[in-house]
Amino acid sequence: MIEEKQRSTRREFLMIMLKTIIIFVLAYFETYQPVLFTDYPFIALSAHALTVFMGPSIIVSFFRLIIIYWYIKKHHFKPNIKDNFILGINRIVSILNTVFAVIALMIWMGIKPLEFLTSITIVAAAIAVTFKDYITNMINGLIIMFSDRLSLGDHIRVNDNEGKILDITLINMILQNEDNDMVIIPNSVVFSSVIINQSKQNIKKLSVEFEMALHFGYTPGFLEKHLYQDLDAFKANIVASGLTIKTLAINKDIARFKAQVLLNNYDKLKEREIRRVLNTAIIKLAVPEQQNPS
Repeated sequence: MIEEKQRSTRREFLMIMLKTIIIFVLAYFETYQPVLFTDYPFIALSAHALTVFMGPSIIVSFFRLIIIYWYIKKHHFKPNIKDNFILGINRIVSILNTVFAVIALMIWMGIKPLEFLTSITIVAAAIAVTFKDYITNMINGLIIMFSDRLSLGDHIRVNDNEGKILDITLINMILQNEDNDMVIIPNSVVFSSVIINQSKQNIKKLSVEFEMALHFGYTPGFLEKHLYQDLDAFKANIVASGLTIKTLAINKDIARFKAQVLLNNYDKLKEREIRRVLNTAIIKLAVPEQQNPS
């Protein structure tokens, strides 16, 4: 993987060098105007548009490599690291390259960019209003990428959605939940919601809410003791004294409880097994013929 990343970096550097050579050739032709350019203005215009695109693009790509190299060396990361900062830099470079491409296309079509922007000020304002949500998502996405609160690979909960961060785009955050489903959440929702980042706590919380009839007489202490016995096979995966029973509400006929288990680390397979055992034990408790408190 590291060797593949190094080869990718070398290829990118070689591409920058190749583009630089092409830029120098185009600049030479624009300066001395060969017969091909004078006889065929279309070719001269195309070469000029290509120069307008490639020149800034090369500079941006070069600075991107320098910034990423400095960032990796500063934090002593591995070359194949997946990091928010690097992801954010890549997204910004993509946006700038898109802008350069649009400007080059306008020049190729014979449109002067400054005059065009001046003439469509009102239209641009209307476009900005129309794509307000898209622009907001982009800005929020960049803020999230450059934040140290969320990172690729973190296990988080956003509202009712919980999972591992697989990717952060300019529009959405992509989570993988415990069922291996891809959950796509708009960046604006992530930015404005309360987020629980379980990876930053170095533990994983597993919670199960359930109800029990009051006539059973189950107390939080009894429930903890009984469920601990059922989870005995998973002691290595559970933090010491990591099972707690909280009473959420007591109504006329039922009591609502919340069983919370602290896991040593995030293991999707073990979490699924523990949750199944926990649910099975709770279901058995709800059958009075099979279990009574002692």
